[in-house]
Amino acid sequence: MYGFRRNAQGQACLGESPLSELLGQSGLETPVYFYDLDAIAHEARSLIAGYGDARHVIAYAVKANSAGSVVRTLAAEGTGADVVSAAELEVAIACGIPAEKIVMSGVAKKDSELDFAISSRLLAIQAESVEEVFRIATRARALGRQARVAFRLNPGVEIESHAHISTGHDKAKFGITRADVGRAFEAVDAAADSLIAVGLSTHIGSMLGEVAPYLKSARHVCDVARARRASHAGLEYVNFGGGFGIDYGPGQAAKPADFGRAAVELLRSEGLSDLMLVAEPGRSLVGSHGVLLAHVVQSKVSGEHSWLMIDAGMNDLLRPALYGAKHRVEPLDREPSLPEWRVVGPVCESSDDFGAHPIGTEPPRAVVIRDAGAYSFTMASEYNGRALASEVFVKNGVIVGSSPSPGAAAWVKRRLQA
Repeated sequence: MYGFRRNAQGQACLGESPLSELLGQSGLETPVYFYDLDAIAHEARSLIAGYGDARHVIAYAVKANSAGSVVRTLAAEGTGADVVSAAELEVAIACGIPAEKIVMSGVAKKDSELDFAISSRLLAIQAESVEEVFRIATRARALGRQARVAFRLNPGVEIESHAHISTGHDKAKFGITRADVGRAFEAVDAAADSLIAVGLSTHIGSMLGEVAPYLKSARHVCDVARARRASHAGLEYVNFGGGFGIDYGPGQAAKPADFGRAAVELLRSEGLSDLMLVAEPGRSLVGSHGVLLAHVVQSKVSGEHSWLMIDAGMNDLLRPALYGAKHRVEPLDREPSLPEWRVVGPVCESSDDFGAHPIGTEPPRAVVIRDAGAYSFTMASEYNGRALASEVFVKNGVIVGSSPSPGAAAWVKRRLQA
Protein backbone atom coordinates (compact mmCIF):
# COMPACT_ATOMS: atom_id res chain seq x y z
CA MET A 1 0.00 0.00 0.00
CA TYR A 2 1.27 3.49 -0.81
CA GLY A 3 0.12 7.09 -0.70
CA PHE A 4 -1.31 9.25 2.05
CA ARG A 5 -4.00 7.65 4.20
CA ARG A 6 -5.34 7.44 7.75
CA ASN A 7 -5.11 4.21 9.74
CA ALA A 8 -7.80 2.86 12.07
CA GLN A 9 -6.47 5.03 14.89
CA GLY A 10 -6.80 8.15 12.75
CA GLN A 11 -3.05 8.62 12.37
CA ALA A 12 -1.74 10.15 9.14
CA CYS A 13 0.32 7.56 7.25
CA LEU A 14 2.37 7.07 4.13
CA GLY A 15 1.24 3.61 3.12
CA GLU A 16 1.11 1.53 6.28
CA SER A 17 3.60 3.65 8.26
CA PRO A 18 2.36 6.38 10.62
CA LEU A 19 4.10 9.64 9.81
CA SER A 20 4.65 10.36 13.50
CA GLU A 21 6.69 7.15 13.72
CA LEU A 22 8.63 7.97 10.56
CA LEU A 23 9.39 11.41 11.95
CA GLY A 24 10.71 9.85 15.16
CA GLN A 25 12.83 7.37 13.22
CA SER A 26 14.32 10.16 11.11
CA GLY A 27 15.68 11.96 14.16
CA LEU A 28 15.02 15.28 12.41
CA GLU A 29 13.42 18.43 13.76
CA THR A 30 10.39 19.86 12.01
CA PRO A 31 9.60 21.21 9.54
CA VAL A 32 10.25 18.05 7.48
CA TYR A 33 9.04 17.00 4.05
CA PHE A 34 8.22 13.31 3.53
CA TYR A 35 7.85 11.78 0.05
CA ASP A 36 6.35 8.42 -0.93
CA LEU A 37 8.55 7.05 -3.73
CA ASP A 38 6.26 4.06 -4.37
CA ALA A 39 3.30 6.35 -5.01
CA ILE A 40 5.39 8.54 -7.33
CA ALA A 41 6.47 5.48 -9.34
CA HIS A 42 2.86 4.32 -9.56
CA GLU A 43 1.79 7.78 -10.78
CA ALA A 44 4.38 7.61 -13.56
CA ARG A 45 3.25 4.15 -14.66
CA SER A 46 -0.38 5.25 -14.74
CA LEU A 47 0.40 8.26 -16.93
CA ILE A 48 2.62 6.25 -19.28
CA ALA A 49 -0.21 3.73 -19.72
CA GLY A 50 -2.44 6.55 -20.93
CA TYR A 51 -0.27 6.92 -24.06
CA GLY A 52 -0.73 3.26 -25.02
CA ASP A 53 1.44 2.17 -27.93
CA ALA A 54 2.02 5.70 -29.23
CA ARG A 55 5.66 6.75 -29.42
CA HIS A 56 6.15 9.22 -26.57
CA VAL A 57 8.41 10.76 -23.93
CA ILE A 58 7.13 11.76 -20.51
CA ALA A 59 9.50 14.66 -19.83
CA TYR A 60 9.16 15.18 -16.07
CA ALA A 61 9.32 18.87 -15.12
CA VAL A 62 12.26 18.76 -12.72
CA LYS A 63 11.37 22.18 -11.31
CA ALA A 64 8.40 20.56 -9.52
CA ASN A 65 10.66 18.48 -7.27
CA SER A 66 14.36 18.20 -8.00
CA ALA A 67 15.32 15.78 -5.21
CA GLY A 68 17.67 13.11 -6.56
CA SER A 69 15.64 10.32 -4.94
CA VAL A 70 12.53 11.52 -6.75
CA VAL A 71 14.22 12.03 -10.13
CA ARG A 72 15.94 8.63 -9.93
CA THR A 73 12.60 6.98 -9.12
CA LEU A 74 11.02 8.51 -12.21
CA ALA A 75 14.06 7.72 -14.36
CA ALA A 76 13.69 4.06 -13.35
CA GLU A 77 10.13 4.15 -14.72
CA GLY A 78 11.45 5.37 -18.08
CA THR A 79 10.63 9.06 -17.95
CA GLY A 80 12.60 11.83 -19.55
CA ALA A 81 12.95 15.36 -18.20
CA ASP A 82 11.99 18.94 -18.90
CA VAL A 83 14.63 21.24 -17.41
CA VAL A 84 14.85 25.02 -17.16
CA SER A 85 18.46 25.51 -16.06
CA ALA A 86 21.89 23.96 -16.47
CA ALA A 87 21.75 22.85 -12.83
CA GLU A 88 18.50 20.95 -13.40
CA LEU A 89 20.01 19.43 -16.55
CA GLU A 90 23.02 18.25 -14.55
CA VAL A 91 20.70 16.66 -11.95
CA ALA A 92 18.62 14.91 -14.62
CA ILE A 93 21.64 13.42 -16.39
CA ALA A 94 23.29 12.39 -13.11
CA CYS A 95 20.07 10.62 -12.09
CA GLY A 96 20.21 8.44 -15.20
CA ILE A 97 17.86 10.19 -17.61
CA PRO A 98 19.22 9.85 -21.16
CA ALA A 99 20.02 13.15 -22.88
CA GLU A 100 17.86 12.14 -25.84
CA LYS A 101 14.85 12.19 -23.50
CA ILE A 102 15.53 15.70 -22.16
CA VAL A 103 14.17 19.02 -23.38
CA MET A 104 15.37 22.37 -22.08
CA SER A 105 12.89 25.21 -21.72
CA GLY A 106 13.12 28.73 -20.31
CA VAL A 107 12.98 32.27 -21.68
CA ALA A 108 16.44 33.49 -20.60
CA LYS A 109 18.95 30.68 -20.99
CA LYS A 110 22.49 31.98 -20.45
CA ASP A 111 25.18 31.28 -23.05
CA SER A 112 26.85 28.85 -20.67
CA GLU A 113 23.56 26.97 -20.28
CA LEU A 114 23.06 26.81 -24.04
CA ASP A 115 26.62 25.52 -24.43
CA PHE A 116 25.98 22.76 -21.88
CA ALA A 117 22.69 21.82 -23.55
CA ILE A 118 24.16 21.76 -27.05
CA SER A 119 27.16 19.71 -25.92
CA SER A 120 24.87 17.26 -24.10
CA ARG A 121 22.96 16.52 -27.35
CA LEU A 122 19.50 16.82 -25.84
CA LEU A 123 16.28 15.85 -27.56
CA ALA A 124 15.89 19.59 -28.10
CA ILE A 125 16.47 23.08 -26.79
CA GLN A 126 13.01 24.63 -26.81
CA ALA A 127 13.43 28.21 -28.04
CA GLU A 128 10.94 30.75 -26.70
CA SER A 129 11.68 33.68 -29.04
CA VAL A 130 13.09 34.41 -32.48
CA GLU A 131 15.94 36.23 -30.80
CA GLU A 132 16.84 33.08 -28.89
CA VAL A 133 17.04 31.10 -32.13
CA PHE A 134 19.81 33.41 -33.32
CA ARG A 135 21.62 33.02 -29.98
CA ILE A 136 21.46 29.22 -30.16
CA ALA A 137 22.88 29.32 -33.69
CA THR A 138 25.77 31.51 -32.52
CA ARG A 139 26.64 29.18 -29.67
CA ALA A 140 26.35 26.08 -31.88
CA ARG A 141 28.79 27.58 -34.42
CA ALA A 142 31.21 28.44 -31.63
CA LEU A 143 31.10 24.81 -30.48
CA GLY A 144 31.27 23.38 -33.99
CA ARG A 145 27.99 21.52 -33.40
CA GLN A 146 24.52 21.38 -34.90
CA ALA A 147 21.95 22.18 -32.21
CA ARG A 148 18.59 20.46 -32.12
CA VAL A 149 15.91 23.09 -31.53
CA ALA A 150 12.18 23.17 -31.02
CA PHE A 151 9.88 26.16 -30.79
CA ARG A 152 7.65 26.75 -27.82
CA LEU A 153 4.54 28.25 -29.38
CA ASN A 154 2.31 30.72 -27.58
CA PRO A 155 -1.21 29.78 -28.73
CA GLY A 156 -3.01 32.72 -27.14
CA VAL A 157 -5.20 30.37 -25.09
CA GLU A 158 -6.52 31.56 -21.71
CA ILE A 159 -7.23 29.03 -18.95
CA GLU A 160 -9.12 29.30 -15.68
CA SER A 161 -6.18 29.42 -13.30
CA HIS A 162 -4.21 31.84 -11.18
CA ALA A 163 -2.57 34.59 -13.25
CA HIS A 164 0.89 33.51 -12.05
CA ILE A 165 0.52 30.01 -13.53
CA SER A 166 -1.28 30.90 -16.76
CA THR A 167 1.35 31.00 -19.51
CA GLY A 168 -0.39 30.59 -22.88
CA HIS A 169 -1.95 34.06 -23.33
CA ASP A 170 -0.52 36.71 -25.64
CA LYS A 171 0.79 38.92 -22.79
CA ALA A 172 2.89 36.13 -21.26
CA LYS A 173 6.67 36.19 -21.54
CA PHE A 174 6.62 32.60 -22.77
CA GLY A 175 6.75 31.27 -26.30
CA ILE A 176 6.70 32.37 -29.92
CA THR A 177 3.43 33.81 -31.22
CA ARG A 178 1.79 32.51 -34.39
CA ALA A 179 2.74 35.77 -36.14
CA ASP A 180 6.45 35.15 -35.43
CA VAL A 181 6.66 31.44 -36.28
CA GLY A 182 7.59 32.13 -39.91
CA ARG A 183 10.54 34.28 -38.86
CA ALA A 184 11.67 31.61 -36.42
CA PHE A 185 11.74 28.93 -39.12
CA GLU A 186 13.53 31.31 -41.50
CA ALA A 187 16.22 31.79 -38.86
CA VAL A 188 16.68 28.03 -38.53
CA ASP A 189 16.76 27.42 -42.28
CA ALA A 190 19.31 30.20 -42.76
CA ALA A 191 21.59 28.52 -40.22
CA ALA A 192 21.24 24.92 -41.42
CA ASP A 193 24.90 24.24 -40.64
CA SER A 194 24.28 24.91 -36.95
CA LEU A 195 20.54 24.37 -36.36
CA ILE A 196 17.91 21.78 -37.13
CA ALA A 197 14.26 22.21 -36.17
CA VAL A 198 13.04 18.93 -34.68
CA GLY A 199 10.00 19.83 -32.61
CA LEU A 200 7.11 22.11 -31.75
CA SER A 201 5.78 22.58 -28.24
CA THR A 202 3.36 24.58 -26.14
CA HIS A 203 2.39 24.91 -22.49
CA ILE A 204 -0.62 26.99 -21.50
CA GLY A 205 -0.30 26.80 -17.72
CA SER A 206 -0.80 24.70 -14.62
CA MET A 207 -3.63 23.07 -12.70
CA LEU A 208 -5.58 22.03 -15.79
CA GLY A 209 -8.74 20.30 -14.63
CA GLU A 210 -10.26 19.56 -18.01
CA VAL A 211 -8.93 18.40 -21.36
CA ALA A 212 -10.60 20.97 -23.67
CA PRO A 213 -8.12 23.89 -23.21
CA TYR A 214 -5.22 21.45 -23.55
CA LEU A 215 -6.54 20.20 -26.88
CA LYS A 216 -7.25 23.73 -28.09
CA SER A 217 -3.61 24.69 -27.70
CA ALA A 218 -2.51 21.30 -29.10
CA ARG A 219 -4.43 21.93 -32.33
CA HIS A 220 -2.44 25.13 -32.73
CA VAL A 221 0.75 23.05 -32.58
CA CYS A 222 -0.66 20.55 -35.08
CA ASP A 223 -1.54 23.31 -37.55
CA VAL A 224 2.01 24.67 -37.45
CA ALA A 225 3.46 21.15 -37.74
CA ARG A 226 1.44 20.39 -40.87
CA ALA A 227 2.43 23.68 -42.48
CA ARG A 228 6.10 23.07 -41.76
CA ARG A 229 6.04 19.49 -43.07
CA ALA A 230 4.46 20.62 -46.31
CA SER A 231 7.70 22.35 -47.24
CA HIS A 232 10.46 20.94 -45.02
CA ALA A 233 11.49 17.63 -43.50
CA GLY A 234 13.01 17.19 -40.05
CA LEU A 235 10.19 17.47 -37.52
CA GLU A 236 10.37 14.57 -35.07
CA TYR A 237 7.97 15.44 -32.28
CA VAL A 238 5.16 17.60 -31.00
CA ASN A 239 4.91 18.55 -27.35
CA PHE A 240 1.55 19.63 -25.94
CA GLY A 241 3.04 20.53 -22.56
CA GLY A 242 1.95 19.51 -19.09
CA GLY A 243 0.07 21.37 -16.39
CA PHE A 244 -2.15 18.42 -15.44
CA GLY A 245 -3.84 19.28 -12.16
CA ILE A 246 -4.15 17.27 -8.97
CA ASP A 247 -6.83 17.10 -6.30
CA TYR A 248 -6.01 19.55 -3.50
CA GLY A 249 -9.28 18.65 -1.78
CA PRO A 250 -12.32 19.75 -3.78
CA GLY A 251 -11.93 17.07 -6.46
CA GLN A 252 -10.33 16.78 -9.88
CA ALA A 253 -12.35 16.28 -13.06
CA ALA A 254 -9.69 14.96 -15.45
CA LYS A 255 -6.93 12.50 -14.52
CA PRO A 256 -3.42 12.90 -16.00
CA ALA A 257 -3.86 9.78 -18.16
CA ASP A 258 -6.98 11.39 -19.69
CA PHE A 259 -4.74 14.07 -21.20
CA GLY A 260 -2.45 11.40 -22.63
CA ARG A 261 -5.27 9.48 -24.26
CA ALA A 262 -6.74 12.68 -25.68
CA ALA A 263 -3.35 13.74 -27.09
CA VAL A 264 -2.84 10.40 -28.82
CA GLU A 265 -6.31 10.54 -30.36
CA LEU A 266 -5.83 14.13 -31.51
CA LEU A 267 -2.54 13.33 -33.20
CA ARG A 268 -4.17 10.46 -35.06
CA SER A 269 -7.13 12.56 -36.16
CA GLU A 270 -4.77 15.30 -37.36
CA GLY A 271 -2.83 12.83 -39.52
CA LEU A 272 0.37 13.30 -37.51
CA SER A 273 0.59 10.00 -35.66
CA ASP A 274 4.05 9.29 -37.10
CA LEU A 275 5.41 12.08 -34.90
CA MET A 276 6.53 11.37 -31.35
CA LEU A 277 4.48 12.86 -28.53
CA VAL A 278 6.19 14.65 -25.66
CA ALA A 279 4.46 15.70 -22.44
CA GLU A 280 5.86 17.77 -19.56
CA PRO A 281 4.08 16.74 -16.33
CA GLY A 282 5.48 17.82 -13.00
CA ARG A 283 2.89 18.37 -10.27
CA SER A 284 0.73 15.43 -11.39
CA LEU A 285 3.57 12.95 -10.79
CA VAL A 286 4.73 14.15 -7.39
CA GLY A 287 2.36 16.71 -5.88
CA SER A 288 -0.02 14.36 -4.08
CA HIS A 289 2.79 12.22 -2.71
CA GLY A 290 4.65 14.64 -0.49
CA VAL A 291 3.63 16.08 2.87
CA LEU A 292 5.12 18.69 5.17
CA LEU A 293 5.13 17.96 8.90
CA ALA A 294 5.22 20.80 11.38
CA HIS A 295 4.93 21.08 15.14
CA VAL A 296 2.48 23.44 16.77
CA VAL A 297 4.39 26.18 18.58
CA GLN A 298 1.36 27.68 20.31
CA SER A 299 -2.25 28.73 19.84
CA LYS A 300 -3.84 32.14 20.14
CA VAL A 301 -7.50 32.81 20.90
CA SER A 302 -8.97 36.30 20.88
CA GLY A 303 -12.73 36.65 20.92
CA GLU A 304 -14.12 34.58 18.07
CA HIS A 305 -10.75 34.28 16.34
CA SER A 306 -8.50 31.22 16.83
CA TRP A 307 -5.00 30.86 15.42
CA LEU A 308 -2.66 27.89 15.36
CA MET A 309 1.01 28.91 15.10
CA ILE A 310 3.23 26.25 13.55
CA ASP A 311 6.97 26.03 12.89
CA ALA A 312 6.59 25.80 9.10
CA GLY A 313 6.07 29.03 7.20
CA MET A 314 5.90 30.63 3.79
CA ASN A 315 9.66 30.21 3.53
CA ASP A 316 9.05 26.43 3.53
CA LEU A 317 5.83 26.37 1.48
CA LEU A 318 5.33 29.50 -0.61
CA ARG A 319 2.34 28.48 -2.72
CA PRO A 320 -0.40 29.81 -0.40
CA ALA A 321 1.26 33.24 -0.20
CA LEU A 322 2.24 33.36 -3.89
CA TYR A 323 -0.80 31.82 -5.58
CA GLY A 324 -3.51 31.89 -2.93
CA ALA A 325 -3.27 28.09 -3.00
CA LYS A 326 -4.94 26.10 -0.23
CA HIS A 327 -3.26 22.97 1.09
CA ARG A 328 -5.17 20.80 3.52
CA VAL A 329 -3.70 21.19 7.02
CA GLU A 330 -4.75 18.42 9.40
CA PRO A 331 -3.82 17.10 12.85
CA LEU A 332 -1.02 14.56 12.50
CA ASP A 333 -2.41 11.89 14.82
CA ARG A 334 -6.17 12.31 14.63
CA GLU A 335 -8.83 12.90 12.00
CA PRO A 336 -9.59 16.53 11.11
CA SER A 337 -12.75 17.89 12.73
CA LEU A 338 -14.51 21.15 13.49
CA PRO A 339 -14.02 23.81 14.64
CA GLU A 340 -11.65 25.46 12.18
CA TRP A 341 -8.50 27.25 13.24
CA ARG A 342 -6.50 29.70 11.16
CA VAL A 343 -3.10 28.10 10.63
CA VAL A 344 -0.19 30.53 10.36
CA GLY A 345 3.59 30.30 10.28
CA PRO A 346 6.41 32.13 12.07
CA VAL A 347 7.51 34.42 9.23
CA CYS A 348 7.09 38.14 9.82
CA GLU A 349 4.61 38.66 6.98
CA SER A 350 0.80 38.77 7.03
CA SER A 351 0.81 36.51 3.97
CA ASP A 352 2.41 33.72 6.03
CA ASP A 353 -1.06 32.22 6.37
CA PHE A 354 -2.17 28.72 5.37
CA GLY A 355 -5.86 29.48 5.78
CA ALA A 356 -8.63 28.07 8.00
CA HIS A 357 -8.72 24.32 8.56
CA PRO A 358 -10.75 21.82 10.64
CA ILE A 359 -8.35 21.15 13.50
CA GLY A 360 -10.70 20.20 16.35
CA THR A 361 -11.49 21.58 19.77
CA GLU A 362 -7.95 21.25 21.13
CA PRO A 363 -4.70 22.19 19.38
CA PRO A 364 -2.76 19.09 18.24
CA ARG A 365 0.90 18.46 18.95
CA ALA A 366 1.74 18.50 15.25
CA VAL A 367 0.09 18.93 11.85
CA VAL A 368 0.49 17.46 8.38
CA ILE A 369 0.26 19.75 5.35
CA ARG A 370 -0.92 17.62 2.46
CA ASP A 371 -0.19 17.59 -1.28
CA ALA A 372 3.18 19.29 -0.78
CA GLY A 373 5.24 17.16 -3.16
CA ALA A 374 5.46 19.74 -5.95
CA TYR A 375 6.59 23.38 -6.07
CA SER A 376 7.13 23.30 -2.33
CA PHE A 377 10.70 22.58 -1.24
CA THR A 378 11.96 23.72 -4.67
CA MET A 379 10.51 27.20 -4.07
CA ALA A 380 11.70 27.47 -0.46
CA SER A 381 13.94 30.20 0.94
CA GLU A 382 15.79 31.10 4.12
CA TYR A 383 13.84 34.31 4.67
CA ASN A 384 13.95 35.59 8.27
CA GLY A 385 17.00 33.40 8.84
CA ARG A 386 14.87 30.26 8.84
CA ALA A 387 16.74 27.21 7.58
CA LEU A 388 15.52 25.09 4.70
CA ALA A 389 13.41 22.14 5.81
CA SER A 390 14.72 18.59 5.88
CA GLU A 391 13.50 16.01 3.36
CA VAL A 392 12.86 12.30 3.93
CA PHE A 393 12.22 9.64 1.29
CA VAL A 394 10.06 6.58 1.99
CA LYS A 395 9.79 3.31 0.07
CA ASN A 396 7.80 0.27 1.17
CA GLY A 397 6.97 2.16 4.35
CA VAL A 398 10.66 2.47 5.29
CA ILE A 399 12.94 5.50 5.21
CA VAL A 400 15.45 4.97 2.40
CA GLY A 401 17.11 8.37 2.37
CA SER A 402 17.09 11.85 3.78
CA SER A 403 18.44 15.33 3.14
CA PRO A 404 18.84 17.06 6.52
CA SER A 405 18.37 20.78 6.91
CA PRO A 406 21.62 22.77 6.80
CA GLY A 407 20.41 24.44 9.98
CA ALA A 408 20.17 28.09 10.98
CA ALA A 409 23.84 28.16 11.98
CA ALA A 410 24.84 27.76 8.33
CA TRP A 411 22.74 30.81 7.44
CA VAL A 412 24.29 32.85 10.25
CA LYS A 413 27.80 31.93 9.11
CA ARG A 414 27.11 32.90 5.48
CA ARG A 415 25.54 36.22 6.43
CA LEU A 416 28.43 37.12 8.73
CA GLN A 417 30.89 36.35 5.91
CA ALA A 418 28.96 38.43 3.37
